[in-house]
Amino acid sequence: MRQLYKGNFLRQKTVKNPCWEKQLIASFLLMADVHTTEVRSYNMSRIRAKDTKPELMVRRFLFSQGFRYRLHDKKLKGKPDIVLSKYKTVIFIHGCFWHGHEGCRYFVVPKTRSEWWVDKINTNKSKDKVAFKELTDKGWKVLTIWECELKQKALKDTFGRLLQNLIDNEEIANS
Repeated sequence: MRQLYKGNFLRQKTVKNPCWEKQLIASFLLMADVHTTEVRSYNMSRIRAKDTKPELMVRRFLFSQGFRYRLHDKKLKGKPDIVLSKYKTVIFIHGCFWHGHEGCRYFVVPKTRSEWWVDKINTNKSKDKVAFKELTDKGWKVLTIWECELKQKALKDTFGRLLQNLIDNEEIANS
């Protein structure tokens, strides 16, 4: 029984021919990540859960329009990015990759460890559905803004729809 390395994971493989073993080791090493473990760890640590650029864009827009809000309310399911209590509205700002935005050009499943990534993204999607259901059952209006909707071409439309949703919600709350 020989031990072969694939990326950062140790695999057990039975190899009878020593020449074949060298070829297997070489092919495993070629398929490994292009970054070292330290570099990959650093890159992943830079990915934020809060205060992302898309989130800051929406927050600046809302504040400039006179809306006041709370951030990441732990009392609400899914810790919404923005909570507008006065309007009984929560806003989730989803990254297209991390939340699996179907049909979006920014959502591409990585070729490395595809099963793991698909499982992770599907878990995020199911958590999103549970949070959406629980919040709507409690009477909250749930808005989801996708990262791709905050690109320059779609920005005006997205903010226009957001404003219209909040104004409609205020009218419902006041009547």
